Amino acid sequence: MKKLSCLFLAMIMVLSLLVGCSGGNNNSSNNDQNDASTPGDSTTGNNNTEQTYSGKVMLYSSMQEDQLMAIKEGFEKKYPGVTMEYYFAGTSKVVTKISTEAQAGHVDADVIWVGDAADYVSFKEEGILQQYSSPEAAGLDPNYIDAEGYYTAARLVGVGIAYNTVTVKPEDAPKTWNDLLDPKWKDQIVMSDPGTAGTTKYWMNAMMCSDKYGADYMQKLKDNGCLLESGTTATHNQLAAQAYQVGVCLDYVTANLVAEGSPIAFLYPEDTVSIASPIGLVKDCNNEENGKLLYDFILSKEGQEILVANNLVSVRSDVEQSVDLSAIPSILECDFAKLASDSGSNLENFNKIFGLS
Repeated sequence: MKKLSCLFLAMIMVLSLLVGCSGGNNNSSNNDQNDASTPGDSTTGNNNTEQTYSGKVMLYSSMQEDQLMAIKEGFEKKYPGVTMEYYFAGTSKVVTKISTEAQAGHVDADVIWVGDAADYVSFKEEGILQQYSSPEAAGLDPNYIDAEGYYTAARLVGVGIAYNTVTVKPEDAPKTWNDLLDPKWKDQIVMSDPGTAGTTKYWMNAMMCSDKYGADYMQKLKDNGCLLESGTTATHNQLAAQAYQVGVCLDYVTANLVAEGSPIAFLYPEDTVSIASPIGLVKDCNNEENGKLLYDFILSKEGQEILVANNLVSVRSDVEQSVDLSAIPSILECDFAKLASDSGSNLENFNKIFGLS
């Protein structure tokens, strides 16, 4: 499907708050925004002279490992002299690793890619990221790019409802968030712990910040027996294994399991929560030029097509999507600035509701 649906364009407008509402001081010069290498093959430089890329690049990410491996394969094929290494864990572990290394004086990643866009506001404020204007930005909606150039959305993730197709018929599956509160799902609902999973933390934040749902919804969800798994992978695998009947899940992770033959299905409910998951270049990183290469590759048409082939939604308008975006009935409107500022208090409140603190 080459043309984005009107509903998904609405999603883009919602996510435009990523640009103008995030805080942070701009202490870097604009030079970083003007020294990007022109993308091309591994022997072509800015002035059509021979240039060989070598060494390594380190990515810290909470994305599913199959997708990371696909990016690694494509990147190393394009730049055979560069080895892409990565640290893969849940968002909370990745963020903790970044914070610990920053306090020690140096973050060992070159590029950061985690699920919760609100984390990048903190990364920027703490001086962890540097400004970088990728030449691939010309292929993106400007709303996907931080106004000060510290990070760029690189994939879109939909948070919706999944169900086990052995125990739940399609006509009986919950179609809205409020449907999960039906007593028939009591003790049969699963979601990832937002304290460990960045995408679920974003969903929790969006719901808590919404006048339509708020903390009251989370209390009702808990009262209906919603249980927490430690991470995104466990949530989806347990749902597929019939340990639960329904769950708060991610579109692309569910699609991966469906492709493997698991009895699980996904639907976009009313007020689907959409996440623009960004990438950022680490300030004073060990392999800056290779970091820019990877940053550019992820945002390039070639890199985005790899993501689409692995069930993700591209941020580029010139990439044919594999997901039927017309199935999204509506997007939950979010004030990104409020999400970022209230993230800590919302998580603290959620933990109290679910007895985690």
